[in-house]
Amino acid sequence: MSQTIESIKTYPAATTEQIKGAMDEAVSIVRQDLPVFTDKFPDSNSKDGFYPPTENVEWTTGFWTGCIWLSYEYTKDPAFREAATKQVDSFLNRIEKRIDVNHHDMGFLYSLSCVAAYKLTGNENAKKAALLAADNLISRFRTVGNFLQAWGTTGDPKEYRLIIDCLLNLPLLYWATEVSGNPDYAAKAEAHIQTAMKCVVRPDNSTYHTHFLDIKTGEPTYGVTHQGNRNGSAWARGQSWGVYGIALSYRYLKNPEYIDLFCRVTDYFLEHLPEDLVPYWDFDFDTGSTEPRDSSASAVAICGILEMCKYLPEEKAATYRAAAERLMRALIEKCANTDFTKSNGILLHGTYARDTPTNTCKNRGVDECNTWGDYFYMEALTRFLNPDWKLYW
Repeated sequence: MSQTIESIKTYPAATTEQIKGAMDEAVSIVRQDLPVFTDKFPDSNSKDGFYPPTENVEWTTGFWTGCIWLSYEYTKDPAFREAATKQVDSFLNRIEKRIDVNHHDMGFLYSLSCVAAYKLTGNENAKKAALLAADNLISRFRTVGNFLQAWGTTGDPKEYRLIIDCLLNLPLLYWATEVSGNPDYAAKAEAHIQTAMKCVVRPDNSTYHTHFLDIKTGEPTYGVTHQGNRNGSAWARGQSWGVYGIALSYRYLKNPEYIDLFCRVTDYFLEHLPEDLVPYWDFDFDTGSTEPRDSSASAVAICGILEMCKYLPEEKAATYRAAAERLMRALIEKCANTDFTKSNGILLHGTYARDTPTNTCKNRGVDECNTWGDYFYMEALTRFLNPDWKLYW
């Protein structure tokens, strides 16, 4: 048994009181941020602890609107509903005018903003925007290979690849089929995950961040990283996208193969955590490293574990839930922001991107808050406080 699994067993679990206190603190931060971030959005990551305001661009703005919706559900305060509804109009404008939408991240943008709004309030503009986003996403489907191309001009041989992050964009397509009656959305989502699962999970149960396919045959060719430490390493956030993405696809498809895949990918994540249970940005690094952490990876994994526990046998579910309870406590104690004068973000110690000789990134948002970390942290807290919470995904 690995040393990390033993550390997880001995680390104390988060208590209900502790989780509620953390949620209260997170909602308080969202409330204090509303005056700045209603007409504007937080940038993808903080700078020196504080998010600068930005327009509705990049792939990350939906996470902030998701935080507002979670705050509304928790408090029923109409101020949160009004702010989030105003942002729905921004998302409709964005997709209608095709502002920065030439990529696959429609689920990150529209599930947490507009699908959430439609589910919670019946907002028809939100439904319209989310369906347009689903249309935009399936336009990236490549029939040679059966996958959603992540980036670049569709069909570009230099960008003929999928990435593990896209597993979190698939629920938008399942939802679109549910509300429209058009089976094409869900069919393309299912085809994509079948292709992805053939190539992104390695024999040791770590995952590739991105994987190329042959543009003529559609066969998987080779995997590379974009944000990990090296092509053969396990980028922590990528591994967590696998944990949650597989769980979400199981939720919709009930394919028994995904239970085994979930356990393999999740066990790798848990077994490679450092002793304090807050992952470094890549699993090449372990206890004692001076490399930065990525708290968001843990928040994403917790959400995935709690989702999959609904479908696992009781004994196995209890084991995974116990791990999630301990990861949650580690995040609350080591990464939660409790001082608005030092940061306007919610979850500290995230890493957007880290520059290495192998990847193509520049240092960005290193040891900072990031909007997806804030969102998944709040979703994880929500899931613990309300096991019957209805997903936005």
